[in-house]
Amino acid sequence: MTVKVRPYRRGGWEVDIVLTLDNGQTLRRRVKSPVASKSGSLRWGRERERHLIKHGPDSKPTPRPKRQRPSAPTSNTQPQGQPATEVPTLAAFAPRYIEGYARANREKPSSIDSKESILRNHLIPAFGDTRLDELVQEDVQLLKAKMSELSNKTVNNTLTVLNTLLKCAVEWDVIAEHPVKIRLLKVTQPRVVFYDFEDFERLVTAAGKHDDRALLVVLLGGEAGLRRGEIMALEWTRVDFRRRQLTIDQAEWKGHVGLPKGNKIRVIPMTSRLCAALQAHRHLRGSRVLVRDDGQTATAKVIEKWLHAAQRIASLPDKGPHTLRHSFCSHLAMRGVPARAIQELAGHVNLSTTQRYMHLSPAALDRAIRALEEPPPTPARSSNE
Repeated sequence: MTVKVRPYRRGGWEVDIVLTLDNGQTLRRRVKSPVASKSGSLRWGRERERHLIKHGPDSKPTPRPKRQRPSAPTSNTQPQGQPATEVPTLAAFAPRYIEGYARANREKPSSIDSKESILRNHLIPAFGDTRLDELVQEDVQLLKAKMSELSNKTVNNTLTVLNTLLKCAVEWDVIAEHPVKIRLLKVTQPRVVFYDFEDFERLVTAAGKHDDRALLVVLLGGEAGLRRGEIMALEWTRVDFRRRQLTIDQAEWKGHVGLPKGNKIRVIPMTSRLCAALQAHRHLRGSRVLVRDDGQTATAKVIEKWLHAAQRIASLPDKGPHTLRHSFCSHLAMRGVPARAIQELAGHVNLSTTQRYMHLSPAALDRAIRALEEPPPTPARSSNE
């Protein structure tokens, strides 16, 4: 007895059932599956095989059970006797979710843009014509399979948006219950890319030869740990030369200025050469520290342009400004700075983010091995002795 599934010539799947009856006769049935997916067609074929064994070859196929559609909840203000409101499709509900949830909760513009991109590129193409209450668990698995060439992190971001959208629909009484269970993929932390001490010094020297703004980009990222948006939004009023410290309380993303990532405001002491570079760069062309020649705000592309020019002079490969921030955290860890201090300086919301750098700390490893050389602890004495 075998059940095989193969592509049907006109689309869909063909189920090929071969079995031997009690009288020794071989029975074969080849039919187009009424189910759209391959795995569902295989399950349907096995059910059909069991039906043929039990009822014989002349019996009619067992009809495929229809997907249950829970009734849309009726509003309290809806008059009795009128039909319930039709449950919207995912494509119809998506704008309502963006406006009434993401924007209403004042999410960062970058977060809203990410949600819109995920809906546009992944969720609406996959489920746009599907009613929210018609989603089933297999749909989620098929989405994962369709995104198999993308990173686990991208898949998880997409699943998270789907999950919050469905939770929002439940909270707003659009659907009665969450139709599926979202299971995220396992994600391994990528290797942190950073400049070693020698390469970073080469980059500082090269940036100083090219332009004082390139030097500031390198030092603000590599010796203060600023993100690109924080470098762009840094204003002179946030630079305290007397106390030699920076206050990082805003960041820019595509023209939008708001709080830094994680909504964490931090104060960072300046190194001597960062303080000297800022003093040498003081200008009256605007409130921002880094501006273009015409006085306009430096965009993300301009920041990268200055950095790439310094990298080429130093004969280093082009890398983004975030590599400087990785270098900042890595250099602190390699010099034995405690994780909590690095977390505060970098503005990490979770200590687990900082822990990515701590394996580089020789001081921490040395302390761990030195602990083996200490006398063993005295065992606690029992109260019965």
